[in-house]
Amino acid sequence: MSKTRFQKKSGGEKREKSCAEPTSQPAVPPSRRWAFRLIALLLVPLLALGSVEVVLRAVGFGYPTSFFLEQKIAGQPFRIENDQFGLKFFPPQLARSPAPIKMAVPKKPGTFRIFIFGESAALGDPEPAFGFGRFLKVLLKEQFPEKRFEVICTAMTAINSHAIVPIARECAQYQGDLWIIYMGNNEFVGPFGPSTVFGPQVPPLSLIRLNLALKSTRIGQFIYKLASARPKQNNWGGMKMFLDNQVGPADPRKEKVYEYLRDNLEDILAAAQSSGARVLLTTVSANLKDCPPFASQHSKSLSTEAQKKWETIYESGVRAQDGQDFPQAISNYEAAAQMDSTFAELQFRWAQCLLSITNFAEARRHFELARDCDSLPFRADTRINETIQQVADKNSARGLRFIDAATVLASESPARITGKEFMHEHVHLNFEGNYRIALAIAPQVAALVQGATNRGEHVEWASFEKCAERLALTDWDRRRVYESLLRRLAEPPFVGQSGHAAQMESLRESVQSARSRLTAEALQKARSVYQAAVADEPGDLYLRADFAKLLEDTGNLSGAAHEWQTLRDEIPFAPAPHYFLGRVLGREGETDKALAELKSALAIRPDLAEAWAEQGRILTKAQRADEALASFDKASVLEPGNPRILMDRAEALAAKGRHAEALESLRRAAALQPGSWEVHYLLGVELALSSQVGPAADQFSQVVRLNPNYSLGHLNLGIALAKLERIDEAMAQFQETLRLDPNNDKAAQYFQALKTAGRGKQEPKR
Repeated sequence: MSKTRFQKKSGGEKREKSCAEPTSQPAVPPSRRWAFRLIALLLVPLLALGSVEVVLRAVGFGYPTSFFLEQKIAGQPFRIENDQFGLKFFPPQLARSPAPIKMAVPKKPGTFRIFIFGESAALGDPEPAFGFGRFLKVLLKEQFPEKRFEVICTAMTAINSHAIVPIARECAQYQGDLWIIYMGNNEFVGPFGPSTVFGPQVPPLSLIRLNLALKSTRIGQFIYKLASARPKQNNWGGMKMFLDNQVGPADPRKEKVYEYLRDNLEDILAAAQSSGARVLLTTVSANLKDCPPFASQHSKSLSTEAQKKWETIYESGVRAQDGQDFPQAISNYEAAAQMDSTFAELQFRWAQCLLSITNFAEARRHFELARDCDSLPFRADTRINETIQQVADKNSARGLRFIDAATVLASESPARITGKEFMHEHVHLNFEGNYRIALAIAPQVAALVQGATNRGEHVEWASFEKCAERLALTDWDRRRVYESLLRRLAEPPFVGQSGHAAQMESLRESVQSARSRLTAEALQKARSVYQAAVADEPGDLYLRADFAKLLEDTGNLSGAAHEWQTLRDEIPFAPAPHYFLGRVLGREGETDKALAELKSALAIRPDLAEAWAEQGRILTKAQRADEALASFDKASVLEPGNPRILMDRAEALAAKGRHAEALESLRRAAALQPGSWEVHYLLGVELALSSQVGPAADQFSQVVRLNPNYSLGHLNLGIALAKLERIDEAMAQFQETLRLDPNNDKAAQYFQALKTAGRGKQEPKR
């Protein structure tokens, strides 16, 4: 008992002591103290950065960096393209945007969804309505009418694998059944390539990924905006932007390009695997036979004295080739190659000679060397395609499918060398080329859907003609494409290619051939083709847009306006339908309605220079020159090097009587686009109206050289020559005008007047 009492008392004393006197707590280990300090050190800045990020987003700074954006249309959820996606990879003045996309989320039951990844060739440039993905959809629909196929093309102009990786990771969320990857042409010239004009060249891949991660935040975008220097290029200038960024055949940075492509491809395939989609990987095809190198460089090891000797031997070969002495030319080229074989033009000419003597295998090898040595590498070289093949082989066990597209086209080309039969220019597939690629892919897709359709392997696919009908490919579309190519090839670097004049003449013949078929009967047939195609696919954005262009082109402005209104209601988020509808309404004289549509387009895309310019054109036509000039000024800020804007601005200046400024604007346009007959024509008219007859005659001479079938060019040249008293030359121009336009009364009057020794006094016809 006493023991029990003692123990209780003792315990009580201890408790009293613990309450009355402080006791020391167990010591915090030093490692934990440092951990707390580190967390505090990191947490405070992270909270601060998070707050700044929230504020920047709240005030509307920056842009979304995802490829898709959420959009509800008629109460239904869709994913549409983010037209600001390119800002993550390009300076604002040069940023490209995706093509229009309207994707249902979730995927409709029974739909086989195909994503296409790539660059402009995969997109279908210069006319995406006729890209291989479009042909593929028709082939599949014709073969499997009971199944719904959805082809979503995420390809973009000027991007490369660095941009395709984040697109692919995002697409992994959207129930794709098959991914088709056709990429590789822009690895050198696209973002982070050694020839790029869009930013840093070939930084470490880790820095590229860090750069892109930072730009995904508003803070990163803010820092980038503060740190970015003004780019040398003020607006998109096409391939001529890269002229100063050549990459020699032995440039060590090339190895990094192949390494990055391999790593990026692996990341894309990993994203596909995580989504459950099957993958079809292809090589990319290039024009070997009919696309000379864009630039050639000598080996750096070649001395000045040796280079002079090389040039002597090479020029002897060129003379022999021009004289059709192909064996002698080959001998000269072989001798030059022993000194320096990396000069791309040497390899190309050598290949041409070998082709002429039917040594096809060797010709093909040298055409490939010419492409691989090209110092402006706009075409995927041998190593690019080898890298694609190696990645495909490595991943074949995981069900990856592979098509050697380059070999597919070569196998169907004369001498098995791909050329203009399937290519518009260097890499962009023509109508037949896109069909052939689609035809090679279609059986691979069929193999994936056979189980659901019980369709055998041996099937007969729809012909090119049938697909063209379903896609409403008419002579109006052909002419439109050929004319756009004519403008493209009139610019560097194409103008520097050997044989450029012959290439341009061939393209002009294609334009004229298409134009000659644009009869009233052909128009009726084209309209019927479009109406049937639209009725079959009423939700097809490309069909309706191209139908609207056909109607506008043929003078049916009310019909065109109806189609653009329908498309505007289908994709109200897109600026293009508002812009085109505004343009048509302006042509109809509906000034207020036109300006309202253009205002809507600019509300969606304030940086749409063409909408500002169209607004200026409509205001000029409405004799509101001051407002027009304000619109042209905004367009010029966005695209200071756009010759079309300068030409239209000149018209507004002339309307205000500011002829000296109008002339200066036209001269700037001519300097920017010397291959444009239209700018020379307008400059000639303005010079003539300013009584500068001699310079006007020079400009009209350029017009008839660049566009010999333009009758008004010959007419106004004749008038200018007559005023300069160059009578025989003037009469020849009036005769040519009458040959092109037999009903031209002005030309007949002038010709007759000169024939009787009279002198014409009429001002040039605008």
